[in-house]
Amino acid sequence: MAVEEEGLRVFQSVKIKLGEAKNIPPYPGPNRMRDCFCTVNLDQEEVFRTKIVEKSLCPFYGEDFYCEIPRSFRHLSFYIFDRDVFRRDSSIGKVAVKREDLQKYHGKDTWFQLQPVSADSEVQGKVHLELRLSEVITDSGVISHKLATRVLECQGLPIVNGQCDPYAAVSLLGPSRSEAKKTKVKRKTNNPQFDEVFYFEVTRQPSYTKRQFDVEEEDVDKLALRVDLWNASNLKFGDEFLGGVRVPLRVLSQAGVHDAWYFLQPRENGGKSVKVEDLGSLRLNIVYTEDHVFPSEHYTPLRDLLLHSAKVEPVSASTAHVLGEVCREKQEAAIPLVRLFLHYGKIVPFISAIAHAEINRTQDPNTIFRGNSLTSKCIDETMKLAGMHYLQVTLKPVIDEICTEHKSCEIDPVKLKESENLETNRENLRQYVDRIFNVITTSGVRCPTVMCDIFFSLRESAATRFQVDQDVRYTAVSSFIFLRFFAPAILSPNLFQLRPHHPDPSTSRTLTLISKTIQTLGSLAKSKSANFKESYMAAFYDYFNEQKYADAVKNFLDLISTSGKWDQRSIETPIMLKEGFMIKRAQGRNRFGMKNFKKRWFRLTNHEFTYHKTKGEGALCSIPIENILAVERLEEESFKMKNMFQVIQPERALYIQANNCVEARDWIDILTKVSQCNRKRLSTYHPSAYLNGHWLCCKLTADAAPGCTPCTGGLPANIQLDVDGDRETERIYSLFSTYMTKLTKMQEACGSKSVYDGPEQEEYSSFVIDDPQETYKSLKQIISAVQTLEQQHTKYKRDKFKKTKIGSQEHPIGDKSFQCYIRQQSESSTYSI
Repeated sequence: MAVEEEGLRVFQSVKIKLGEAKNIPPYPGPNRMRDCFCTVNLDQEEVFRTKIVEKSLCPFYGEDFYCEIPRSFRHLSFYIFDRDVFRRDSSIGKVAVKREDLQKYHGKDTWFQLQPVSADSEVQGKVHLELRLSEVITDSGVISHKLATRVLECQGLPIVNGQCDPYAAVSLLGPSRSEAKKTKVKRKTNNPQFDEVFYFEVTRQPSYTKRQFDVEEEDVDKLALRVDLWNASNLKFGDEFLGGVRVPLRVLSQAGVHDAWYFLQPRENGGKSVKVEDLGSLRLNIVYTEDHVFPSEHYTPLRDLLLHSAKVEPVSASTAHVLGEVCREKQEAAIPLVRLFLHYGKIVPFISAIAHAEINRTQDPNTIFRGNSLTSKCIDETMKLAGMHYLQVTLKPVIDEICTEHKSCEIDPVKLKESENLETNRENLRQYVDRIFNVITTSGVRCPTVMCDIFFSLRESAATRFQVDQDVRYTAVSSFIFLRFFAPAILSPNLFQLRPHHPDPSTSRTLTLISKTIQTLGSLAKSKSANFKESYMAAFYDYFNEQKYADAVKNFLDLISTSGKWDQRSIETPIMLKEGFMIKRAQGRNRFGMKNFKKRWFRLTNHEFTYHKTKGEGALCSIPIENILAVERLEEESFKMKNMFQVIQPERALYIQANNCVEARDWIDILTKVSQCNRKRLSTYHPSAYLNGHWLCCKLTADAAPGCTPCTGGLPANIQLDVDGDRETERIYSLFSTYMTKLTKMQEACGSKSVYDGPEQEEYSSFVIDDPQETYKSLKQIISAVQTLEQQHTKYKRDKFKKTKIGSQEHPIGDKSFQCYIRQQSESSTYSI
């Protein structure tokens, strides 16, 4: 989700490699080992969970997680949990990284010490306070100095045990401490509006006789205001601490008034004393990105250079190829390049050009596309984006069956359990391999056109380059479709949206054996048994040493490398796009109440959106895709529930609550995509619910009243992929800016005599430069376009810094910003009235 800032859109995303944990404290029992998993949280909201690693104090996860961050957040947090024999989860420790500190660890493997998990330290949200220092003359003529504290509101408080009933406790700290005063409890909201004022007497020394109220700085320094937020609980353990702030009275300006937002902080010394080193550590690689996207015209020079890449001779001198040369990893360049070229319909000529150049540099047909080149990474990324639905309809039914049946397929004699039979396991595995092999090799008609066009280009280039090798036309394609597409999806179905969760260890082992076999079947290697290091796999593969398997692979590869022959729109088979549990509000109910909300299993295909009482049961409700008029978020005020959205139909809207903000965004995105071509899509909608005879947003009483707010789901340039071309160009600019020193070094390489008429200097040998003059020309244009955008960004940052007001709702005062706030106030602040 983009945040608009004066004509500029801001996107947040995070990519995390969850590595391993080490030195987890042993379980206090005879077993001592733990079954651990790790979660990723935005503040306290869980958005991802790893598989459970059993019986280990140094669990290895090795999982990647990427998401677009749909809201503001303070901490990116990671929790290690232990699951006991009763399937209860207990927290061991956590890592919490503040948003402003994420750049410190950008792209680096870092070991983080696990910190203790305490209710007193788990805080989020912010509070709006107003402080006013004034003097009051009593009836006896004595001047009394009072502090008026107004607690206005809070935002983003955590939900505790499914609810939030907050109140604030306010006290003055100093030589004369006052008792805490409390606001009223606000029920069922984590954004409470208090707007209550409390008065505290500011005690002065007896020797103070000045009639003019003049608060000296050393006196103010002794006083501070404390505001704590609590969740009113009916439990015997008492109210839960939600966070607090301590405001020194020296923040009072010359006018004696201080009005600011504050980030809530953990309770001081609230947690138990736990040695950090006792909890172990967690290895993470975090890449946090903020894309500041300008209006489209700013990107025209760089975008034109990129989109012209396929026509540059040689292609190694093109802007896109240069990006691949200067980036530390080819994957960095491939992701935005592929999305940009797909968006503008130019991916096939670009990949064809760089693939043709790579094939011409390859000497041995057996090593074709074996390295992590820009070509291979771009094709991988294209298959992930364009082929996801193809994977769903091809593999998902069989993968679901394998994960449900739990048949034993272990064929390694060393790992065989006593109760298992080796021949039975082999037969189970053989049947699964046959099933998956058949669904793959008969799925050619469903292969997306863009993939077919790319495979056609690969086949033709490889066959022309290596005319003696009759199989190279197949291996050039199979190295992608089998090795990099189907095999990884079988191995890790959860990463390809084929399964909602990680398979259990036994099923995961079955999928590993299937993936290995399918990979070898698709490779068309001359000596297939030799491909296996394990003797038991080589023996198992003898089942498939028949010509019919090789023929089926070749027929399939011929089919998918026939350019432009198949049309995806002609496929009638429903494709399962997404499924999972969510909470829905009963349709047609007017009465407000939690009993109207039910947990249901939702399924979305390209034909219909349904929900079921449980997974596998018949549909309780079916909404044809053509009946979806809009999909929009639902304001929290409607039911005092977070992460809600609405699926608007002709008669009514279906209100749904997702499990977290990332999942809500995913459902909204995919429902919007599949329904965007509907002829009767709405242009306006009601952002709040229709309750008690009126719409909460606009107060209109007619339930059929037209919407009061414009719909957000506009028709993107590419409906299937929903790519933002300007954002991808901004990402490419950021990469060029990051690697500017390499760009200048590449320029030096082009200008060096050694590149023209002698052996390359060692410092320049890492660059592919086929034509120094053409490459130098491209580099000059790239640097010019990047520097122009750099000036725009610098001006934006400078202007934004000037306009930034610390203490505003957008920039609350926190740990690090307090001193900045004091400096901002110091020019005019003398602490006197």
